[in-house]
Amino acid sequence: MSVAGRTVRADRAGATRESILTAAERLFAEHGVMAVSNRQVSEAAGQGNNTAVGYHFGTKTDLVRAIVRKHAERIERVRTRMLAEIGDSSDVRDWVACLVRPSAEHLAALGNPTWFARFGAQVMTDPAFREIMIEEALSSRALLQILDGLNRCLPELPVAVRVERHDMARQLMVHVCAERERALAEGTPTPRSSWHDAATGLIDAIVGLWLAPVTP
Repeated sequence: MSVAGRTVRADRAGATRESILTAAERLFAEHGVMAVSNRQVSEAAGQGNNTAVGYHFGTKTDLVRAIVRKHAERIERVRTRMLAEIGDSSDVRDWVACLVRPSAEHLAALGNPTWFARFGAQVMTDPAFREIMIEEALSSRALLQILDGLNRCLPELPVAVRVERHDMARQLMVHVCAERERALAEGTPTPRSSWHDAATGLIDAIVGLWLAPVTP
């Protein structure tokens, strides 16, 4: 095969992979990962071959991981930029903003409708797949730096409370963004007019959560 032929073939394969990723993300966001078959994804992606998902990605687990990674690189760039801006801050709000704004900024850049926030909520509530999201998140050097910076700002917080509030904050970030995304897709009113403003409200709430008193 000529170089031109190989290039055309590679471009076609790349386009097919992208259409599968987009279709899978939407279907998983709307119906849940386990409720959607690879065949349904292939059909939604316009692939006549029902084995297209397996051919290009392997298992459903591989497909979920590929969707996560498709977005992770762009979110990581925002995290890295924000880390450089805040330096060695001792303000809890700065570190919480580094947690919240990268995803919100990414969703805003994608336009409307988007599915990634709802996809994330579906995956995080599915025992079979949530570890993928956690593993991929913990592979982010910037995210680990942010969590370390946040912890340094809260030295007096008991370990058990720290763990509990990390979980609460994660739940807020996942589900508030998913609900806003759903409302935007459906054309229903949202409390805030933009992703930037929604992130501000979420940051306010999470800062309050972290700084709330601890009942003995």
